[in-house]
Amino acid sequence: MIVIKFRKPVSELGALVITRGVDALVRAKKLDPFHFFGRHIQGDWGDVCLEDRQMNEDALIHGNRLMSVYEVSPELKIWIITEADRSVTTILLPEEY
Repeated sequence: MIVIKFRKPVSELGALVITRGVDALVRAKKLDPFHFFGRHIQGDWGDVCLEDRQMNEDALIHGNRLMSVYEVSPELKIWIITEADRSVTTILLPEEY
């Protein structure tokens, strides 16, 4: 028997939404956004700068927006944004912001 333990999510994340661009990549089998969503919910903010990383840590305390950035490949980045009210988390391409 294999037991997999998951860390508790760092915050409530609301409904999960993906944009048209992300949906197209998923349908073309060029992206598995759930791997990156899993990192986001565990507080792994990906490729954000130190200032944004600190803003996320503060947001966990004060209830502000959370943002992760992941470089999927040299040509592809995705953003994951959880709104301040925690009602929705959106996976999007930077150009869709």
